[in-house]
Amino acid sequence: MSHVFPASLQAPRNRLSSNGPELSRIVAGMWRIGEWNMSAQQRLSFIEQCLALGVSSFDHADIYGDYSAEGLFGEALALQPGLRDQMELVSKCGIKLLSPHRPGHAIQHYDTSAAHITSSVEHTLRQLHTDRLDLLLIHRPDPLMDFDEIAGAFTQLKQDGKVLHFGVSNFSRHQFGCLHRRFPLVTNQVEFSPLHVAPLFDETFDGLQDVGVAPMIWSPLAGGRLFQGGDANVENLRNVIKQIADQLQRPFASVVFAWIMQLPCRPLPLTGSGRIEAVGVAVEGTQFTLCRSDWFAILRAARGHEVA
Repeated sequence: MSHVFPASLQAPRNRLSSNGPELSRIVAGMWRIGEWNMSAQQRLSFIEQCLALGVSSFDHADIYGDYSAEGLFGEALALQPGLRDQMELVSKCGIKLLSPHRPGHAIQHYDTSAAHITSSVEHTLRQLHTDRLDLLLIHRPDPLMDFDEIAGAFTQLKQDGKVLHFGVSNFSRHQFGCLHRRFPLVTNQVEFSPLHVAPLFDETFDGLQDVGVAPMIWSPLAGGRLFQGGDANVENLRNVIKQIADQLQRPFASVVFAWIMQLPCRPLPLTGSGRIEAVGVAVEGTQFTLCRSDWFAILRAARGHEVA
């Protein structure tokens, strides 16, 4: 039997940092928009349905969909340009993929030079049919990144009004701190789920909480691996989550989202689905909290052992 959502279901809002933007607590990820087989009108309808749920923040990257995802979103937004002021657009840059759309790329590599950051932003703005990004992230740490050069690029983009806020993705606590000391960052988007709990124990989340910065979370459902397959440990984790979900009469995935959002660093998880029902399940995870024993039951199953 399908789960019935209350008509009043709305995602709350969360400020990323003291000087950062306010995003919806659930962020709609656009990584796979090219795989949803939607017309431009259908994409627009999905955007409107997200907004109706209070999910006003949309996560992009220049490379998503082999450099096509931003254009697909922008094509839909161009049908209803007035929606731009009702949403927050997030994108990332710094990775150069091998692609027929980028014949000049001889090898897959990182590029966090000021020139590449600037040209990436200008291309993203054209693709999204907008004049500014609410948030730009450096996609991955680059062994050749020059923190001062990146900070300079951020400063210029902000002065030009092309990007309002800046952050990073997949950075360690130390890497985040190195850039944050030069330019105020508002988030670090990292992978986290019950199947990938490293940020709890490698100082990523502790460090962000310490400086009052909320992380964004990619792959909160472990790319669907929480739902099927896996070894005996994954099966046990799935059963623990299902038991808690049944007791609370909440959807399985809502419990996972609630578990993540209960962390004191105030994470903002991304969805990855083109089904509005899946976005609604994520939003429902904002409506309740787990008791401490249930929260630790999931952590115990995730790690395969008790806390010390």
